[in-house]
Amino acid sequence: MTSIYLLLAFFVIVFGQSAIDKMINFKSELNFLKGHFAKTFLSKTVPLMLVVITLLELATALAGLIAITEVVRAHHFGFAKISGALAAVSLLSLLLGQRVAKDYAGAMTIVIYLIPTILFWVIIERFQL
Repeated sequence: MTSIYLLLAFFVIVFGQSAIDKMINFKSELNFLKGHFAKTFLSKTVPLMLVVITLLELATALAGLIAITEVVRAHHFGFAKISGALAAVSLLSLLLGQRVAKDYAGAMTIVIYLIPTILFWVIIERFQL
């Protein structure tokens, strides 16, 4: 059970910090991403993509916070699964963006974050939580 708490805390920290950083530095993030995707078919969707990924990350972190409380109080994993699903969607979206932008080093970095997310789902499925 400790591993679930640690992975949920990981989701809260990683996605919460990332979402807050994007909200605080929205203009600079937007300028960076416009350059990053300038030569791709996604170039015109950058502002929308930034808003969507920020909301996904924020939702992942909030669901993770709720999940920790839910697991402690009721031994229920509904919000944990929501947080895990949102984490996977967020990371796969980021991975796709890095691949489209041909930023293969950035894509490798995303995979490092994807590993704990996959581990989360292995634990959930293995123990039928």
